[in-house]
Amino acid sequence: MADSKFAAYICTGCGIGDTLDVPMLEKIAQKEGKMALVKSHPFLCSTDGVKLIEDDIANEGVTHLCIAACSRRAKVEAFRFPAAAVSRANLREGVIWVVAEGAEHDAVRQEMAEDYVRMGCAEIKKMKVPAGNVKEASSKKILVVGGGLSGMTAALAAAEAGYAVTLVEKSGALGGFANNLWKRVPFAAPYADAQPVGAAELAAKVSGHAKIKVHLNAVVAETSGAPGRFAVKIAQESGGMTDDVCGAIIQATGFTPYDPARLPELGGGQPNVVDQAGLEALAKAADGGPIKRADGKEVKSVVFVQCAGQRDASGQHLPYCSGHCCATSIKQATYFKDRDAGINAVVMYQDLRVPGMGEDFYRSAQDKGVTFVKGRAARVTDGGGACKVDFKDLILDEDTSIEADLVVLATGQVPNAGVNLDEWTATVTAAESGDEAAKTRKDELLKTSVLSLNYRQGPDMPQFKYGFADSHFICFPYETRRTGIYAAGPVRRPMDILQATEDATGAALKAIQAVENAARGRAAHPRVGDLSYPVARLEGCTQCKRCTVECPFGAIDEDEKRFPKFNEERCRRCGTCMGACPVRVISFENYSVDTVGSQIKAVNIPDEFEEKPRILILACENDAYPALDMAGIQRLSYSAFVRAIPVRCLGSVNTIWITDALNSGYDGVMLMGCKKGDDYQCHFVKGSEMAFYRTSKIDDTLKQLGLEPERVLSLEVAITDNARVAKLINDYAEQINEIGLSPMKGFG
Repeated sequence: MADSKFAAYICTGCGIGDTLDVPMLEKIAQKEGKMALVKSHPFLCSTDGVKLIEDDIANEGVTHLCIAACSRRAKVEAFRFPAAAVSRANLREGVIWVVAEGAEHDAVRQEMAEDYVRMGCAEIKKMKVPAGNVKEASSKKILVVGGGLSGMTAALAAAEAGYAVTLVEKSGALGGFANNLWKRVPFAAPYADAQPVGAAELAAKVSGHAKIKVHLNAVVAETSGAPGRFAVKIAQESGGMTDDVCGAIIQATGFTPYDPARLPELGGGQPNVVDQAGLEALAKAADGGPIKRADGKEVKSVVFVQCAGQRDASGQHLPYCSGHCCATSIKQATYFKDRDAGINAVVMYQDLRVPGMGEDFYRSAQDKGVTFVKGRAARVTDGGGACKVDFKDLILDEDTSIEADLVVLATGQVPNAGVNLDEWTATVTAAESGDEAAKTRKDELLKTSVLSLNYRQGPDMPQFKYGFADSHFICFPYETRRTGIYAAGPVRRPMDILQATEDATGAALKAIQAVENAARGRAAHPRVGDLSYPVARLEGCTQCKRCTVECPFGAIDEDEKRFPKFNEERCRRCGTCMGACPVRVISFENYSVDTVGSQIKAVNIPDEFEEKPRILILACENDAYPALDMAGIQRLSYSAFVRAIPVRCLGSVNTIWITDALNSGYDGVMLMGCKKGDDYQCHFVKGSEMAFYRTSKIDDTLKQLGLEPERVLSLEVAITDNARVAKLINDYAEQINEIGLSPMKGFG
């Protein structure tokens, strides 16, 4: 950094100047922080304050600056200086708003502020301005896999926005499952009657669009590369092969109805018992005329059994609700009532769930004479002439039965997701050990693949345990664990047509964002705009493969010499690879083992006689650190003995930080990450889980240092836990007080 010039800027606004000794902070930044230029300003985020910094960058040659003011999550736009590296020292939310008021707290409050200035200066000394990695030949074409309503909607949305689209459909026609429907649940006012499906009209629009290239009777034979440069081989049923290069991919492969034959107790497989898809086929054949059974008999009575093989707690069938089924049964019941009001149509439900404006449709069906019975079907028997439904009446709390010409089972949606990667990994491992049956199974699995990814982690996207595409359902519903590949429609979660088309539009917008970010060399969600990417110092690499295995996004391959090979366009910049590396050779230009490690070492550790503990908090920037900020905004006081450092993800925490902190005399370390598990909230999917696993192995290190295991605490913290996080800190500070100060003080 021979040409670097470091500067520190301290804001005195928002009560900072009234509460803290700012001249002392300036002195620390200059003497201890080794800042070449130190200035304070009464309103640093104002036009004048920002201009002060901009002028110093332009005229004084400042390249690195530490801003000591508010949280790094505040005033992001004001303090964005693309030509300079920037660190933030949190004096407002992190100090003056969380340390209790009163002269008796002045000393510890000032010590806290001084440490944060030291930390900000130390961090900026280890940072570089990311240069980015712009790809001049980056493709902005979008590949859509699946030509149903979701796929067609996504393709049309992208094309209308000006982007070229390649659409691949395995059948000979666009439309997907919607082609099987006679009508759809109403999606426009007055929401009283079933409406035309519109699949044929949408298919014609897609087929005729100048920016959409449609491949029918085709599948994706291979996908390699990364966002902006996905190399795709499209195999035609005729045997031909087409090569294409795309910037992003949308998987909209839809669903398959749950097999009613798996429900023999409900009559599944019997001629007069059909699922909802079977009823649609009968309605299409009738085309407004009398709906007839397979034997030709006109249906005069029909019972719709909801939650057939769904919401099942036994583990034999689908454990989830498929969302659309109640409204679909209401729609199908009106098929009969609209034709002949005298037909007896009964919808048997446990809980009626109708999304959107479904309540209006339900009322309309009631007005038409559809009967709704709250009951749980126990058995359906098909006697040939009529079916008998035995059920528990949940209102009268009694067992009873009803007869009908036809029974319709609402069996739910099973996603067409492709290969389950857990099974894939186990199969590949067995095949590599010489298991011939596993080799055959591997080939069978490949035939079911949707995307045929040549990623080392497997040929399709990771799935939730029920087969739906794995995504962060709270914050990033479209994003899967394969960067630049988005899920849309029922392959992502159960949904109806209206939800699926809205979902497809959202996925198209995210795909557009992905191709634009890739073209600029920027990160995708959630660190959109970050120009940094991981770099490995290969001469120090031990080829342990931890980074390649632990990356949640399949961003790291291996080169021909078995060293890690980073696909930076796939990278989400979480730093999980950095946390995994035992020899610490992986780093980012603006985030590294050194940028955090230097902050840890910059804190002034009181000696054992001062009786002032120091507790390090490593807090996830997506949930835990915002919770700390919110605690400050709400003026919730917590111990002034903590020093908080935001990390990109708890998965990026390298255990050397914990070891260094304890060696240098910190009395405790708190790791605050997102909720892990099946219903995880980690923005980087596995980061929090990885960190908890790593820290569970640190007990041996603590024993070697002669320290209690309570010195390191791992916690799950949600973004809404502002009050809880303050209590957690205070409780832990009290616990450290009871344990006693660290015996390592004075040895750091």
